[in-house]
Amino acid sequence: MTISRRDALKAGAGAAVVLGASAAAPTLLAQSGNLIKKAIPSSGQMITPIGMGTNQYSNTPREELSATMARFVEVGGQVMDTAAVYGQSETLIGDLQAELGIRDDLFIVTKAPIFGQFVPAQALQAAFDKLKTDRVDGFLIHNFNNQAALLPVLREWQAQGKIRYIGGSTSTTNQHAQMISLLETEKVELIQVNYSLGDRASADRVLPLAADKGVAVMINVPFGSSSLFDAVEGKELPGIAADIGAASWGQFFLKYIISHPAVTVAIPGTRRVAYVNDNVGAAMGRLPDAAERTAMEQWFDSL
Repeated sequence: MTISRRDALKAGAGAAVVLGASAAAPTLLAQSGNLIKKAIPSSGQMITPIGMGTNQYSNTPREELSATMARFVEVGGQVMDTAAVYGQSETLIGDLQAELGIRDDLFIVTKAPIFGQFVPAQALQAAFDKLKTDRVDGFLIHNFNNQAALLPVLREWQAQGKIRYIGGSTSTTNQHAQMISLLETEKVELIQVNYSLGDRASADRVLPLAADKGVAVMINVPFGSSSLFDAVEGKELPGIAADIGAASWGQFFLKYIISHPAVTVAIPGTRRVAYVNDNVGAAMGRLPDAAERTAMEQWFDSL
């Protein structure tokens, strides 16, 4: 049986922080000024290390997405990740950020088309049009598709001030060699890669290399497509969770990720206000140190 994020929250581990916007607002807003921030190495820009993944936005009621985005900004969130291949995600983000008047509060990252050949400039403009913006914070080559044709255009738009950071993205370990090649041969400022407590392969070479090159790292699939929740179903949070201020499994998993020195931001799929309320807790309090990270790995590996 696969346990969903919703089921994990209902199980009670994070009940104190996922009651809903009105119930949780006083506590979260009171602490929003104390959110952990991490720096983008190439610029020093500070961002909140918990963002929003939007791959499932096409399957979520518009009203729910609007409330979720509003709540995200309200508690100090910034990074929203999308892609051409994510259905209506770019269009929905564009419409809702305009309706809510929150564009200046967001750090928007999108990705080029993933299948087939395309005209790079047209693909970039299509994303800008859907997002209803004249600038994006990050534009990534998705799964390295059409990389040779895209990079010169991305750099041109970057020089024009339309894009702040460029780079590449993958969510599969079998493309880590291509990510390493990109980092070693091209000047980029931002990458996105898979990494979690149950999927630590990128910590071998990708994350250290990104740190050496001064490249910011976004982490996708932080819950292992729900496999981490499956692994801990019916279990109590370990004692180390209280030590690092993790009140739910989601916070426990996210604090592990963003405590890695090379990681800049994690982007869990977020399409409900309850998820925002829970996720932001991972950016509060303190993060596990090296010894605690090792203990978390050992505990998880013993399951």
